[in-house]
Parts: sequence; C-alpha cells; structure tokens
Amino acid sequence: MLSRQTSYTSRLLSCKNNQTQSPRRNTTVNERQKTITRLSNHVAGNKNLPANMRNESLWLFYNGAQENFMNDTLLLGFPEYAAPARSLANWLKLPYATIELHRFPDGESKVKLPASLPASLILCRSLNQPNDKLIELLLSAETARAAGVRQLILVAPYLCYMRQDIAFSPGEAVSQGIIAAWLARLFDGVITVDPHLHRINSLTEVMPNTHAVSLSADKLIAALLQSRTRHPLLVGPDSESRQWVARIAAHAGCDFIIAEKQRLSDHEVRITLPPGELRGRTAVIIDDIASTGRTLAATATLLREAGAAAVHCCITHALFAENAEQELQQASVQEIWSSDSIPHASNAFSLAPLLAEAIEG
Repeated sequence: MLSRQTSYTSRLLSCKNNQTQSPRRNTTVNERQKTITRLSNHVAGNKNLPANMRNESLWLFYNGAQENFMNDTLLLGFPEYAAPARSLANWLKLPYATIELHRFPDGESKVKLPASLPASLILCRSLNQPNDKLIELLLSAETARAAGVRQLILVAPYLCYMRQDIAFSPGEAVSQGIIAAWLARLFDGVITVDPHLHRINSLTEVMPNTHAVSLSADKLIAALLQSRTRHPLLVGPDSESRQWVARIAAHAGCDFIIAEKQRLSDHEVRITLPPGELRGRTAVIIDDIASTGRTLAATATLLREAGAAAVHCCITHALFAENAEQELQQASVQEIWSSDSIPHASNAFSLAPLLAEAIEG
C-alpha cells in the first residue's frame, strides 16, 4: 500500500514541479508546510484512493520528481552500521560512502562527510545506544545543509526514545515527542521500522513538518517463520502486541495467543498466559523490542511449564542490554531471530528490501 501511494504522490509532485521549481535551501519552513498541507489535502480528497492511503503522510518528494531524486542521491552510512547501510544502497542501486567518525578522549565526536555532496542525501543509521549517535546526526545534517544538500532523508531502522511516550510523574520528560520533533526539524523525511507507538496511531503525530514513514516488518517475520518452523503457535507477550502479532499470524497462516503483562519495575515483570492446551506445541514469542529480555524470558518459562515442546523468539530490534541473552538461555529459549536493524549474532533477516521499496515507491 505504501508503494502505491508514493508512486501516486510522485506523479502528483512531478506535475507540480513542471509548473514551478524552487531550491530547497530557499524554501522557508512555513512555505514547506503550506506545500505539504496543499498536497495532503489533494491526496486526502482523492476518493479513488483507499482511506488508509489517504490518511498516510505524504512521502518526501514534494520538492522534486522521484526520478530526479534517485538520479542525484548518495547514501551515507556510519562505521558501526556500514554493512546494512551498504546493503540498502545496493538494493536502491545508489552510490554509497561511510561517514568518517572520530571520538576524542573527552567523549566529543568529529564527523567528516565526503567533500562533494549531491543535492539529495540519505543518512542510514540505527539509533540504539543513541546519545552519541544523535549528536553525530546533528553534526552530519548541519554539515550536509551547509554543503548545499537540498533533500535530507534519515533512514533509522530502530528509532530511539519512542518508549517514553507519557509522563508517569510530574517533571518527567516525554522523550518520544521531544526527540521525534527534533529529528523532524533536521530532516525532510524519516523512515523507521516498527517504532514503539503504543499510545499514538501514526509517527506523523510526533514528527510535524516532515514526512515520517513507519514501516512494519510483519511480512518479513511471517516469511522467516514459514521457512524456519512448521505450524508454530505465535505468542504476544502483552496486550499492546495483539494487532501486530495477529497480522503476522495471518500472513504466516498460524495460530496465536496473547499473554498479559504487569510491569513491576525496569527489571521485573509478571506474565500470565491465557488458558489453552500448549503441550507439544512449538511456540514463537513475537516482540518489537528486546532490551533486558525479562519479558521474553518470563513468557518462555511459562510456555515451557505449560508443556511447549520448543520455544523460540522473533524480534525486530535486538537491543539486548545487560545479560539479556543469558536470561533467555536460562529460560530454555532455543533460537532467537532478529532483523538487522541492530547488528547482532541473532540477525536472521534483512530490512533492506522493505526500506528500499518504501524509498523507491
């Protein structure tokens, strides 16, 4: 659905560009937003498009035809994420370079971009362990703008700070909105995969004045499960995972159940499985993010106690803080499969095809 909409949007904007073209650097924020609003209204009013396509945010090509963007674009990666970034460039058939990065003894960073940059630039970096990376993104984005880059796109397969989406006590910073709005000011477009958006419906709600696209790895996960297992039982660890797990189960043609989770602290959770016969089943716990691994481990332990023959885990983002992998091993999890959003030994599928399809339209 995303690809069909981006193709429609690109054709629309090509027509607009035949009438008038203005350089990105001479376009004020207000002018950009007026253009976005006008074109959004055009798409929203097109009754030939399905409702879900009319409601999606427009993609990034409001200032130039898509083919012109792709013909004058460089994809830049960072040293720790060079392999996935290069893979994405290969899928897009774009030139690739790695940003040079140096960290001084006092913790400050120096970034160096290629001396010559095209009009359009894609930065690809996953934002796990985010604090230094955010500063380096700022330095890179401002350097690119100063060098004349007009279209600046961030591909962040894992988007950080999305889990703090509400203030649980007075004075707490709601990092989701703060970081999302800051990135929206830096970039003309942001693409991510399975962000933690449990209290909002769309990434555009927290990324104003830019083109924010949230992709789902559900079909990639379903394909992986079909290749690795036979008739597994999918298990969502909490109520928030229901819609996502249900989609994966539908794509893979298998059953699913949803557990109940009560979070007692940062490191302690209480899981309750729904009633049902689990004896002899192969269970696969599905989650978007694995950080401490406590939720997955607690769920796996209950599945084993209920008689599951095998328990695996499939996750989009393998953060794996502290001793998460050891926790999962102790809970008798046999295999862990993750995307390459974060390089890890558990990586079992690439996000490059999904990301490339969204960019190409």
